[in-house]
Amino acid sequence: MTAAPLWLIQNVRLADRDGLWQIAIDKGRFGEITPMGEAHDESYEVLNARGGLAIPPFIEPHIHLDTTQTAGEPNWNQSGTLFEGIERWAERKALLSHEDVKARAWKTLKWQIANGVQFVRTHVDVSDPTLTALKAMLEVKQEVAPWVELQIVAFPQEGILSYPNGEALLEEALKLGADVVGAIPHFEFTREYGVESLHIAFRLAQQYDRPLDIHCDEIDDEQSRFVETVAALALKAGIGPRVTASHTTAMHSYNGAYTSRLFRLLKLSGINFVANPLVNIHLQGRFDDYPKRRGITRVKELLAAGINVCFGHDDVFDPWYPLGTGNMLQVLHMGLHVCQLMGYQQINDGLQLITDNSARTFGLEDYGIVSGNPANLIILPAENGFEAVRCQVPVRWSIRQGRVIATTQPAQSWIQTDRGGEELSFMRNSPLADAKGPKA
Repeated sequence: MTAAPLWLIQNVRLADRDGLWQIAIDKGRFGEITPMGEAHDESYEVLNARGGLAIPPFIEPHIHLDTTQTAGEPNWNQSGTLFEGIERWAERKALLSHEDVKARAWKTLKWQIANGVQFVRTHVDVSDPTLTALKAMLEVKQEVAPWVELQIVAFPQEGILSYPNGEALLEEALKLGADVVGAIPHFEFTREYGVESLHIAFRLAQQYDRPLDIHCDEIDDEQSRFVETVAALALKAGIGPRVTASHTTAMHSYNGAYTSRLFRLLKLSGINFVANPLVNIHLQGRFDDYPKRRGITRVKELLAAGINVCFGHDDVFDPWYPLGTGNMLQVLHMGLHVCQLMGYQQINDGLQLITDNSARTFGLEDYGIVSGNPANLIILPAENGFEAVRCQVPVRWSIRQGRVIATTQPAQSWIQTDRGGEELSFMRNSPLADAKGPKA
């Protein structure tokens, strides 16, 4: 990317302040943030946000870029279960090549860039003697760096102890450059294997100084309780903020007495949680008659307990989820529904589940629209978070290190009635006008 210009974003709204503001950007970092109307240097190039909402970029804390764009190749997941998805992926994995992985990952990353995502944590299957997908993704990480910060989780899809040489492959992935240690204890052959696999993952994380992101209890079985082991190991090692438990869908089925005891440990440990609403609501409850479980972790209760939770996609157009375009607002929309977070303030604050909370999980320290931070932000054509979620607005501008990297023109609707023609807005207030700014 070339050097960022000196410029100013005007007529912009901020989530934590009333009124309209202007944001200065100098050398790729945020400068002064001042109320509209205050004098500014005439040499600034100006972008008129037309009353749009500026927020930090969207973060994707959990996706599988090595499997993306493979739905139906060679067969579709007909049962809609996690386990058939693993079987279908095993078929497709036999066809992997270096360029195949890169091409598919890049396609979805481009979708994410257009949708305002600038930080991505991808889980990459290392249950493969050749580590083909990992080696390809390490190249993608370097190539995409000007637009997306990519973290790679070494993910033992078929187990650490239940797959031949699983532990050695996991360690080799870390030596090659994987950023995060993964595990999948509930998929190991036995509970004992599951617990031992977590001890191995934590040992490797400390040996190589890496955070952990565990696929944990992604099953409807109320007896799947590996999250307590994750939390206990994190607490003992004093590394809770560097540990993430992804999915934990079994928590949906835990009894109240056990959950009460568990939450005390979770709070003490300081670990993070990622829920994946689109995929969790699709894959879980498949073995139920009626009533059917929603099968998503206890997001509302975790948040109320002061435990960090964020939302991710998990999958985009692959054997586990046949839909998706990399749009984090779709994830949030589903999550707010299935977690019953539908009060006005819950919806208005919901953007935190795909921004600030995700930044904590990601381990970002200079994230946010604050003077001195890298000038990374997106502008939504909405006056607040509530309207952005309700109308599922596009990302009007995505700005990274002071440069526009993506733009989307809001759709325009026109209706014709007996009262004549009318341009239609779905916003409560007047539609936001288009604006002209620096070119990407």
